[in-house]
Amino acid sequence: MIERVVAGIVAIAVRQRWLTIVLGLALTAGAIFYVVNHFAITTDTSQLIASDLDWRQRERQFDLAFPQHTDTIDVVIDGKTPELTEAAAASLAAALSESKPDPLQIVRRRDGGPFFEKNGLLYLSLPELKETTEGLIKAQPVLGTLAADPTLNGLAKALSFVPLGIKDDRAKWSDFQKPLGVLADAIDDLMAGKGTNFSWGELLTGGRPAPSELRRFLEVKPVLDYSDLQPGADATALIRKTAERLGLTPENGVRVRLTGSVPMADEEFGTVAEGAAVNTAVTIAAVLFILWLALKSGRIIFAVLVSLFAGLAMTGALGLYLAGALNLISVAFAVLFVGIGVDFGIQFSVRYRHERFSKHGLRDALIAAGSNAGKPLALAAAATTAGFYAFLPTDYRGVSELGLIAGSGMIIAFLTSITLLPAMLSLFNPPGEAHDVGYRALAPVDRFMARHRHVILVLTVLGVLAGLPLLSKLEFDFNPINLRSSKVESVSTFNDLMRDPATAPNTIEILAPNLAAAEELAAKLDKLPESAHTVTLASFVPDQQTEKLTVMRDAADLLGPTIEPDEMAADPTDADTQTRLKETATEFENVAKLPGAPPLATHMAATLRKLADAPPDTRAKVEKSLLDGLKLRLAQIRAALKAEPITLDNLPPEIIADWITADHRARVEVAPKGDGNDNANLRRFASAVLAVAPEATGVPILIQESAKTVVRSFIQAGLLALVSITIILFVALRRVSDVLLTLVPLLLAGVVTLELCVLIGLPLNFANIIALPVLLGVGVAFKIYYVLAWRDGETSLLASPLTRAVMFSAMTTAVAFGSLFFSSHPGTSSMGELLALSLVTTLAAAVLFQPILMGPPRNAKKEEAVSKN
Repeated sequence: MIERVVAGIVAIAVRQRWLTIVLGLALTAGAIFYVVNHFAITTDTSQLIASDLDWRQRERQFDLAFPQHTDTIDVVIDGKTPELTEAAAASLAAALSESKPDPLQIVRRRDGGPFFEKNGLLYLSLPELKETTEGLIKAQPVLGTLAADPTLNGLAKALSFVPLGIKDDRAKWSDFQKPLGVLADAIDDLMAGKGTNFSWGELLTGGRPAPSELRRFLEVKPVLDYSDLQPGADATALIRKTAERLGLTPENGVRVRLTGSVPMADEEFGTVAEGAAVNTAVTIAAVLFILWLALKSGRIIFAVLVSLFAGLAMTGALGLYLAGALNLISVAFAVLFVGIGVDFGIQFSVRYRHERFSKHGLRDALIAAGSNAGKPLALAAAATTAGFYAFLPTDYRGVSELGLIAGSGMIIAFLTSITLLPAMLSLFNPPGEAHDVGYRALAPVDRFMARHRHVILVLTVLGVLAGLPLLSKLEFDFNPINLRSSKVESVSTFNDLMRDPATAPNTIEILAPNLAAAEELAAKLDKLPESAHTVTLASFVPDQQTEKLTVMRDAADLLGPTIEPDEMAADPTDADTQTRLKETATEFENVAKLPGAPPLATHMAATLRKLADAPPDTRAKVEKSLLDGLKLRLAQIRAALKAEPITLDNLPPEIIADWITADHRARVEVAPKGDGNDNANLRRFASAVLAVAPEATGVPILIQESAKTVVRSFIQAGLLALVSITIILFVALRRVSDVLLTLVPLLLAGVVTLELCVLIGLPLNFANIIALPVLLGVGVAFKIYYVLAWRDGETSLLASPLTRAVMFSAMTTAVAFGSLFFSSHPGTSSMGELLALSLVTTLAAAVLFQPILMGPPRNAKKEEAVSKN
């Protein structure tokens, strides 16, 4: 019946070719118009998985409780010195705050601001605080001089205390060796026109700055436009321009980088689009070349391309109508349509060429091609559609949408192949075929395979079975960051933060009914071996405040008059500064002659004298570069020594809002112990926390739960596709044995594909796993072609026109899929790699394994039995 229906449709399309072509082109034009006016892509990756899942509900509940931390841009500021870093963070925060409300909603310091400037020392341990204040007290003479005269003149005067102390045996060179060496090198570099890493903290305390002092963070919540392909582009552009305008560049000792959910999503789309035009052009050229090899006629190729383009336009319009907007996964329907849809055009066209050689007449050849190719094409379309539609009931909405669009596209591709394509061929009337289109040269291979059928079957099965242990080593990469290009700034910065446990964004968040419940829960979580520490609002109330404040007040009593002098020195002239520099240089020269004086004394003397002899603008440059940082450090010291007791009641409102909701629910944050980049470690961490707090959410939980959802979706889709395809095959073939002959090679190809993934080191991931259901759809199409040809009595399958059609169809599909491999986006590239690999295995299973599995056709077996009798 299928053959008759398809042949009838082809006959009508040929007879009414102008009407068919006009209707087809009209539908195509309408589809293009609809796509142009309704095209939309949403880059909101949170919509790729169903929102009604329990873990998604917990995520949404937390996001609604603290919306200021969702969809943000994290500005990471790294400076060569703590002073540069702090000044850069403060200036950038102030400048960005002036640009609100559009395109920025919130700009805030994550680790700074007036509160922490005043009370930061209270968050040190008591030993750390004592060490810090002792260092400041030792530097009191220098601090006092510089506080009263924060100029190059004051610096030279402060330095004069060093040789004076050495000469009077009140100081040792070892106390100044490191800080003076750093200062001398800094002045030398500045006079040579180079940058400097000089820090006043290092000079005053003798200790190198901690890594945390060289990095600051801003958290920016932008206004997003999800109708734009890069919703946060305006906000990120503003931040970059502002940083550049303020001179916050590597040349000036500061690096500003952006990461966070918004830049990562924007740059991910940019990575996907990068090189897409070149890849598309190369792919089209390769497909055209393969079509020429397969069809040998410009007229036939043009008809196939028109049919393919018409189907693609209609599928795009239908997809936008059904989905409203494409997502970052469903947009791949175009590649899938070209890769699979062209198969129908090639199958029909090769069959037409074969019939044209046999029947000669154009109309008869087209109708015969419809009759003979109709059932295989219909079954292939139905099976491929079922494979894609199998995703519809799953929770992986991104692929579910892709399945809906691509599955519908297969129906459209089939219909255009039996209507528009034959009508176009009838109109163009390609020349008749002088030779058949099969591979008669492969007839000996057919005979060889038939003679040694059982041996080949046994060897194939043994080879596949031998590779089964490899499946135990098959990896699934659950880390979504690995699907993104590490070359883009947002991802490389994120990876940089992940290497530091203090900044790694892999904490778990929990909402407790109130602060008391949060503290109780935090106490339980702190006892977990997988937990490093917990944070609640109560964590912002430092411990041992009485002891710490006593230490700080003692230091303030000693340093207060020094760092806050009653009178400031008059601004010195350049001549005053020159004189002071030369005097201090002379003092260093004198102590350099003393026994045991290190080379540093001579070095410092030479540096100061050279600075004194330099042009005035050089001294001005050195003064600004060195003393601006001093002024900031002095301001920090003055503020820090005025700390006051901290309680829950006097914490700043912005900190309280980060940890307590308006209805008094309290946030608990838990950090993992061990390697935050180790997925197994994070899995144990997430499981341990969930056992105590089932309501928890956060990155480690989201990664694990999304992985489970995706894997479960693909298992569900795979089983549903297998069942539905089996039913379709049984209805069409009516024999269990024929259904098995179709499915066994398909399953074999799937197993071999996974074995090869292990051998070449290609792990499965959220992106490339889509190749497995596509393998079902494409693979079953090839198998159906061979089973039906075998049932029709074809005895030399390799030499038949079918193999030519399958081979060139597979080549065009491989080119379309394989083009994804050259994408700059790692996820897309891995998808293309696995799609191409699965296509090779399914082609080998169809062309080489399936014929020997089926053996001689049934009618051939009967004839052989009759001849023997």
